[in-house]
Amino acid sequence: MQAEVLVSIAHHQVDKVFYYNIPPSLAGRVQVGSRVLVPFGRRKIEGYVVGLNPAPNQEELKDLAALLDEDPVFTPLQLALARWMAAYYLCPTVKALRAIIWPLLQIKGPKKVKGLWPAVCGNVPDPRRAPKSAAVWEVIQARPGLTRKELAEAAGVSPRVVDSMVARGLLTSKERIELRDPCRNLPEKRSFPPVLYGEQLRAVKKIIEALDKNDGRHVFLLHGVTGSGKTEVYLQAIAAALNRGKQAIVLVPEIALTPQMIDIFRSRFGHQVAVLHSRLSDGERYDEYHRLRTGEAKVVLGARSAIFSPLEKPGLIILDEEHEPSYKQEESPRYHARTVALRLAGYTGAVVVLGSATPSLESYCQAAGGGTYQLLELNQRVGELTLPSVHLIDLRRELRKGNKGIFSEALQEAITDRLSRREQVILFLNRRGYSTLVVCRECGLVLKCPHCDISLTYHASGRLRCHYCNYSVMAPSLCPGCGSHYVAYLGMGTQKVEQEIRRLFPAARVLRLDSDTVGRRGAHREIIETFREGEADILVGTQMVAKGLDIPGVTLVGVINADISLHMPDFRASERTFQLLTQVAGRSGRGKKKGEVMIQTYSPEHYAITCAQNHDYRGFYRREMAMRRALGYPPFTHLARLLVTGKLEREVQEAADFLAQAVRTTNAPVELLGPAPAPIGRIKDRYRWHLVLKAPVQNFLREAATAALNDFYNMSNYRRVQVSIDIAPQSMM
Repeated sequence: MQAEVLVSIAHHQVDKVFYYNIPPSLAGRVQVGSRVLVPFGRRKIEGYVVGLNPAPNQEELKDLAALLDEDPVFTPLQLALARWMAAYYLCPTVKALRAIIWPLLQIKGPKKVKGLWPAVCGNVPDPRRAPKSAAVWEVIQARPGLTRKELAEAAGVSPRVVDSMVARGLLTSKERIELRDPCRNLPEKRSFPPVLYGEQLRAVKKIIEALDKNDGRHVFLLHGVTGSGKTEVYLQAIAAALNRGKQAIVLVPEIALTPQMIDIFRSRFGHQVAVLHSRLSDGERYDEYHRLRTGEAKVVLGARSAIFSPLEKPGLIILDEEHEPSYKQEESPRYHARTVALRLAGYTGAVVVLGSATPSLESYCQAAGGGTYQLLELNQRVGELTLPSVHLIDLRRELRKGNKGIFSEALQEAITDRLSRREQVILFLNRRGYSTLVVCRECGLVLKCPHCDISLTYHASGRLRCHYCNYSVMAPSLCPGCGSHYVAYLGMGTQKVEQEIRRLFPAARVLRLDSDTVGRRGAHREIIETFREGEADILVGTQMVAKGLDIPGVTLVGVINADISLHMPDFRASERTFQLLTQVAGRSGRGKKKGEVMIQTYSPEHYAITCAQNHDYRGFYRREMAMRRALGYPPFTHLARLLVTGKLEREVQEAADFLAQAVRTTNAPVELLGPAPAPIGRIKDRYRWHLVLKAPVQNFLREAATAALNDFYNMSNYRRVQVSIDIAPQSMM
């Protein structure tokens, strides 16, 4: 037997199995899933054993150099998923595999510390003669394994007291593994399932029936208005899965992975819940991953990569806010967590639940248009609460009335009213920073990032910052082009909104929630908890405030400018705008008091905005589907995007032209759009051109793209140019 190895080089030319002999020193230790070191050319590199079979050619095979881990780092199920991803998304297999197992690759192993235990044979300290030693002894009896520092703090004594007890043989020291628990500082809470109302009960019953069938053919779209109790449906479905000896995966968008969601799941399922998201340290991620591998944790709550969790018996897979674009990975492998979840369910027989108040058009079409999904609906808010009333404010009329400020008169009056009644307000603007455009009014120069084709954003700190590459520079007092003093700061972000609110309402307690304020670990939780506890009156934020917040005190939501996402150069712009407005509106009126929403817009007649005003998902669905059908966009067709990047624009354009010609010569039944410069033509000093392929069947896209890429890679002229392919792209920027 030889080892079939995937070498850790993510390139199409080496995307194949290489055979190595297993030396006697490693016999019986190497298995499928092992991470190994192999000679490759003149160097030794990391590789992964994906099979143990006789090599077709036994001549001149090299030996494995070393075994890097005693235990396998991936399971057969994870390997199958990686191979499927490589074929589906046209990426190297090893890249897909590393995306799946990367929590194990970031850190070498568990954290080991020296803990203390009471000695088997030791005199119990006398509390009257040695009160401090007695205090230590009492703590160590109840909590053996504490470190020296932990024990001293728990007993309220100096570490020297602990040291003396070790020296006298009262305490013994030995090594133990310390769990790096991301929830270690959270208070222990316990909650119990509430009584479900009719629609919730029917939804849970349908999911449980599917769990019992265990055939992997059940995908549910849970379409519930904001505040309708979708989370409770998830919780009771998970409880049913656990009772049947199965495990559950719950995915939430990164932006919605709030402390509130973690609290809810931990209070219901305790330490059976493992948390996986990008804010964890490498050690925390490793330990949570290990708890899932060993079966200690049976429920994983996390962002999109949590779909790869090493569960043995995943019986239920839930995607909350399934419409969110953050479920799509924008770097290779460019997978969509929803698509991977459906494939994983096919392998394991799991039930899939996709939940949203504003489902993606693709999912709703599958559920309501005779597709493969089953539609479950929650049309009422829990507790007989009503949806908020939504008012549109035409900013064109405000301008004609002479109001050039951020807030309309109606919104200012509404904020004043809420503050007088001690109710809370959320103000939403999906742009961070202070001013979004810095321009010279003398020569017209717009200050742009030197590395990206994007304007710099002015921040209240006095710095200009690029939100794509993080380039930063102090704002100039004079125009760099003509030396003029007439430098204007136009547009607005959340910092300007916060400043204006503080000016208009100096007595109000104001918080801001955006990526600039949550850089510090734990800051997100602190801001949300402060607002929930009523210690602030107004919360200003980006889309971080649009989802996942259930704060009963909020009775007013103000949308500062609804048009920011509406006019983006992307065919999904209307859908994203409707979803965002509906979601942020849903934060209002979740308590006993009636909620209200005010949407400021320059496009009050647009159907994405009027449908959001009326909480009319079906109306929006009909209008948008008619538009998609006329233009030939998903869900009526399939897309693939080829993105060409490089340091020299001329080379990038030539490479894009070559790829376009290669696609045409395949004679595949695909429609080609482009090549053309991408909407953002340069990022991090790399120019960007793209081609978009459209076809009625997705396999046609793969055939055309694969043939074109093979022609491209066989050419030696474009070695300095990179090409990436995105199957079913979620962004055209």
